Amino acid sequence: MIYRALVSSVLFVLSLSAASVQRFQVTGLVLTVDAPHRSVLVSHDPIAGYMDAMTMPFRVNNPRLLENLKPGDKVEFTLVVGKTLSYISNVQVQEYDSTERDPAQVRRLRILDEAMRSKTESQSTLSIGQAVPDFSLIDQTNHPVTLSEFRGKVVAITFIYTRCPLPDYCMRLSRNFASLQKRFSHRMGRDLMLLSITFDPDHDQPEVLSKYADVWNANVEGWHFLTGPLSAVKPVCGMFGMNFWRDEGLMTHSLHTAVLDREGKLVANIEGNRFTAVQLGDLVEATLKPGSIDTRGQRLLRPNGNH
Repeated sequence: MIYRALVSSVLFVLSLSAASVQRFQVTGLVLTVDAPHRSVLVSHDPIAGYMDAMTMPFRVNNPRLLENLKPGDKVEFTLVVGKTLSYISNVQVQEYDSTERDPAQVRRLRILDEAMRSKTESQSTLSIGQAVPDFSLIDQTNHPVTLSEFRGKVVAITFIYTRCPLPDYCMRLSRNFASLQKRFSHRMGRDLMLLSITFDPDHDQPEVLSKYADVWNANVEGWHFLTGPLSAVKPVCGMFGMNFWRDEGLMTHSLHTAVLDREGKLVANIEGNRFTAVQLGDLVEATLKPGSIDTRGQRLLRPNGNH
């Protein structure tokens, strides 16, 4: 079996040798992985000199390149284009980091991450495909919200605190959710729920979250800003590997955005902020409409600017 796969890959690459071959470096966000058909669906950034940003499936020349890929991975790869065939190679998952972060803060956050992992081995971060344990918090209208009540709907979760002063941190994550609300306005509350969970619950009480929600014109039927006792908030943060601590009156924290499928299972846990609102929307759309990908791993291609 391995021999046949190797021969198939070699023949596939050799078939390009007679053609004029171009190579392009590509970055993007993985939406789905179709290992049986050697295909990965990616919402990619613009490819200089070749194509605009869009969502499309890419074929791999080596099936092993797909073994460790999962939805939500930020990847970089080489796109090889011949006269009649194309494939991708040199697929690398990018380490998650956040733009415009102070280097000293990065080091401190990594130390915190390591310390948190050693102390919470019994409560490890959820893996992709795991069911997310139920939890209950209070939303901006002072009403209880329980995760299990959204079973049958796709749920996106991110973590914020309202006093965050940096535009590329909590503000950016909230802006991403505002873009989701606009893009999926007809599905909010019916098929899609957005949960923004504060990790500063001492300050971010319902009345504060209500004002913050107004800033983003949040539809209360589909977008909840959640708070509660710190003892209830911390376990939820821990499930997604979200770490934070107070530092000179502000909060130093990691960044996580998660997507859950209709069965309450974790589809993606995106770290950092080096992805676009469009790419997050493409991931949500792929989760909302898994049937949009046919048996060949193909999907209708649309420029990212024309959703």
